[in-house]
Amino acid sequence: MTQSAPPSAPPRRTRGIVLVCLAVLCLAAVLFVVRRPLMMSAPACLAGRWHGCLDTENGVLLMTLVTLPPAFLVACALALRRRAAGVAFAWRRSLAEVGMVHGTVPFVWMTLMPGPGAGTVPGRVSLVPLRDLVTMGPLGIGGNLLVFAALGFFAPVRFAALASVTRVLALGAGCSVLVETAQYALQLDRVSSVDDVLVNAAGAVLAGLASRRWWHPGGPTPPRDRAGGFSATRG
Repeated sequence: MTQSAPPSAPPRRTRGIVLVCLAVLCLAAVLFVVRRPLMMSAPACLAGRWHGCLDTENGVLLMTLVTLPPAFLVACALALRRRAAGVAFAWRRSLAEVGMVHGTVPFVWMTLMPGPGAGTVPGRVSLVPLRDLVTMGPLGIGGNLLVFAALGFFAPVRFAALASVTRVLALGAGCSVLVETAQYALQLDRVSSVDDVLVNAAGAVLAGLASRRWWHPGGPTPPRDRAGGFSATRG
């Protein structure tokens, strides 16, 4: 008796389309929820004023969303150039590079915004784990999870050396320590907390696990061809 063949998995293109649609729907839902706070900064941003735009969290988030299409065009240009040069995983590499920058820089910028007592209030440090989580609240915890989420998501996709959970954890924690140290050294009227480091690192790891199926396959770095790109024999 012949056995029927198992049902084939859906094509990769179909799965990709579904994932893109889900991402668009999630982004649309987030925009609907935060539309009013973001629109408060729209006049200042449209007028090109620093005050009220890039020195506020709402303004930075608004500009991050506005610059999404240009960032995508940059990723497309990089990918097409690499494909023409015969580089393997051209789209994956390009989207990962642009995604890391575009998804990380705005959040780091917000964490380094000076408070009202910047320059006069001495730096403050909180080294007791889990003590500040209670005062963060859901919004604070969610924001800290997002600070290095894009880095954790895209870094192991782009770099083989970071394609492991422990290395993504170390990357998120190390970058967070640098930010907290800068807050203290620059006297930005912010508390440099170990809980910020823990939550930032957790966000990087969770995002990295979400992208695990696209992680760099690993192995030695492929040799460069004469045009300066990588050969297409490895990812």
